[in-house]
Formats: sequence, C-alpha cells, structure tokens
Amino acid sequence: MSEKSLKSSPRWSVLSLVANHLDPKTLIIASCVCKSWSICMSSDHLWKPICSTLYPIIFAIDVFNGNVCLSTTIKPGNQLVVDKSFLFRFDIGADLGNGHGDPSVAIEAMDNLRVTWNVVLGGLRSVFTMMDCKGKGSFVLGLEGWFSKELPHSGCCSSGDASGLVADLRLGLRKSGGKVMVEKISVGVLSILSWRYVCIDDALRYLQHFLLPF
Repeated sequence: MSEKSLKSSPRWSVLSLVANHLDPKTLIIASCVCKSWSICMSSDHLWKPICSTLYPIIFAIDVFNGNVCLSTTIKPGNQLVVDKSFLFRFDIGADLGNGHGDPSVAIEAMDNLRVTWNVVLGGLRSVFTMMDCKGKGSFVLGLEGWFSKELPHSGCCSSGDASGLVADLRLGLRKSGGKVMVEKISVGVLSILSWRYVCIDDALRYLQHFLLPF
C-alpha cells in the first residue's frame, strides 16, 4: 500500500464504528483488504456475540471399520455443551446401535479405522470437511484413538497453504464381549503454535470462510 493511500485510510476509530454494523459475511470480506483492516474486523468484541450463537452448524461424524460403518453421529451446534473457557472442544456421545451401522464390530488395529468429520451449515447450504483420515498403530483400550489433520488456510490475507490450525478427533474405546466398541467421540481445533485448543469464536471465524456463501 502506498504512502498516499495509507494517509487516506480511515482512522481506526472510524473502522471500528463501521464494523459494528456489518454482518459476518461483510466482516470476512473487509478483513481481506489489508492487515490493519483484518485486525479491526477480527476483534473479539465483534465476533464473540456472533459466534456465541454457534451459528446453525451441524457436526456429522462417521466412524468406519474398513467398509463397515460403526457409527454415524449427528450433533447440531445448539446441542453442544460449551465449557467455561469457551474453547472449541466438545465431547460427543457416539450414536451407537441406532440403525446407523454396527458399533461393536471386532477391530484388531487402528489401521482398519477411518473417520470423517464434516461441518454442515444449517439447511445443507454448505459443507466443510474437517478431516477424512485413517488410523495408525494399535489400540490401547481405556484410552483414546487419536486422529488429526492440519486444516487449509482460509485464503485471506496470506499466501501460505497452512492455517496453523489442526482438526482433532478422539475416540473413546472399550472392550465388550471380545469386541472393541466406540464409546464416545471428542472433537476440537488446536493451534499448532501452542498445541492448545482455540477459542470458539476463533474456530467459527475460520469456518465461516468456507461455510458462508459469497
């Protein structure tokens, strides 16, 4: 940006005032103008009220043993339990024995498992795949099967391919009658830099680049 355009750029107070009257789609577009606009349009005081509603999103999680579906779990955003730290990490009970496959098929190794996690905008208006990956190694019963995938960059204000975020999915496993069963599912989004779960507003702000129609 030239020195002339910098001098003619709106003052921060003006940007902040205007930002309070913008809808989420316009905030995302405006945040791509330049770095200073990105900082202003990404302010927590703008996004926390928007994201606290969790938007009309739905989590769709499938667990496969080879070609056999063990469980299909559908969880609307308004049914997710938010922790007191407002982190994007949720414990979800797997939908077992509900006609969506056999959750107690015998599994001998993580290599046989494949999980998919899709985030759907209400009304099936758009879908973003958080992960579609296979497991590795052996089971440690009583612990968790862990799956992770680095998420792509949103494409805004950066030429890099990575977002610095990782989709995280963990399966709670138990043994029953000689078979391994999926007992629970936990999902979240981690920061690569801190390896800690990000806030809900940061994760949803990222997802809206892929879910909101432009």
